[in-house]
Amino acid sequence: MTYTREDITRIAKEQNVRFIRLQFTDLLGSIKNVEIPVSQLEKALDNKMMFDGSSIEGYVRIEESDMYLYPDLSTWVVFPWVTENKVARLICDIYMPDGTPFAGDPRGILKRALEEAEQMGYTTMNVGPEPEFFLFQTDEQGNPTTELNDQGGYFDLAPTDLGENCRRDIVLTLEEMGFEIEASHHEVAPGQHEIDFKYASAVKAADQIQTFKLVVKTIARQHGLHATFMPKPLFGMNGSGMHCHLSLFKGGENVFYDPSDKLGLSPVALQFMTGILKHARGIAAITNPTVNSYKRLVPGYEAPCYVAWSASNRSPMIRIPASRGLSTRVEVRNPDPAANPYLTLAVMLKAGLDGISNKMQTPPPVDRNIYVMSEEERIEEGIPSLPINLKEALSELLRDDVVCDALGDHALSHFYELKEIEWDMYRTQVHQWERDQYLTNY
Repeated sequence: MTYTREDITRIAKEQNVRFIRLQFTDLLGSIKNVEIPVSQLEKALDNKMMFDGSSIEGYVRIEESDMYLYPDLSTWVVFPWVTENKVARLICDIYMPDGTPFAGDPRGILKRALEEAEQMGYTTMNVGPEPEFFLFQTDEQGNPTTELNDQGGYFDLAPTDLGENCRRDIVLTLEEMGFEIEASHHEVAPGQHEIDFKYASAVKAADQIQTFKLVVKTIARQHGLHATFMPKPLFGMNGSGMHCHLSLFKGGENVFYDPSDKLGLSPVALQFMTGILKHARGIAAITNPTVNSYKRLVPGYEAPCYVAWSASNRSPMIRIPASRGLSTRVEVRNPDPAANPYLTLAVMLKAGLDGISNKMQTPPPVDRNIYVMSEEERIEEGIPSLPINLKEALSELLRDDVVCDALGDHALSHFYELKEIEWDMYRTQVHQWERDQYLTNY
């Protein structure tokens, strides 16, 4: 929705809003905010609110810490779950004191990629995200456990799905905040849920993913539950993905659709998809950014670990859904909900544009179940695997010039450094599995 500053000041007064959260996202995808009293709203709308960038992961050093928050007026919303001393939210872009956009702002990085697409004639990238999450019980102190709150399965209903009331309240809250919810259901694993909302242009979709995570966690807490977007919280069960449906538009025309093609796909659609396939190993550190992400990307749990595509098979990394016309799209299935949505969409867009620019030749579709193929068969078919761990993904990231360019030097160096520390902490830790295996045997 479009708001003017006059609309915002009027609504704030009418609804008795007392505090404003100026929200932004750090490099690792965590939501941050500076909360101000409503008396400072005019100053915020004048782009004069400053914060200390040195205290945010992956931003800047202490000697260059002053940064400004520029609110995006279209993101104004009053949180419906706060009834007294109401709180509203504005998502912000980050700017330097000299008035230039901050190079390490994830939202700004996505905007840069979209500018490149626009220079190529593509006015919009539409994104339909599908973030999955688990609901766990909490203990007496309110801390999360790994005790599931149901034994439901795919599309189950209550009483098997005990998370249904919580999920319904999440949907109602999201709708009150302007989301158009398309579906809400139990996922494959016990305790696992998915709520699908209508596609949007790329920046709005990334904003919505961040808002969605905040709402899910907040409403779950009100139900005495803990919601987690951790990719693989439980061994032996399906992990949580964040499939992304992508399409490019020129004005009102979906350039992915070609009615004369037997699959209904234009050369641009095939080239875009091929670019993502070609750079799949390079973007994995962004789309699957945690140590835990790679516990999900293993055969046997419906997660895509092989770099291939198909219009009739859910085991490859990219699937072409059946809808055509304006709904023609590619579904990229490897991202998980721990990913920073701004960076994820930026690197997928840049990879796709590289495929278009270089008119990449699309490999044949893989319509067999890749999970049952032997390694020799996969090699023969030319089907690479995604990285098997974060360390390998980081190495692939540095080798991929297109992905590095999408991030820019600042974000790339800081992201790599933070993730290298994460990998080292994991690598040097002694895990319970090792004690179970070796403590008595050696």
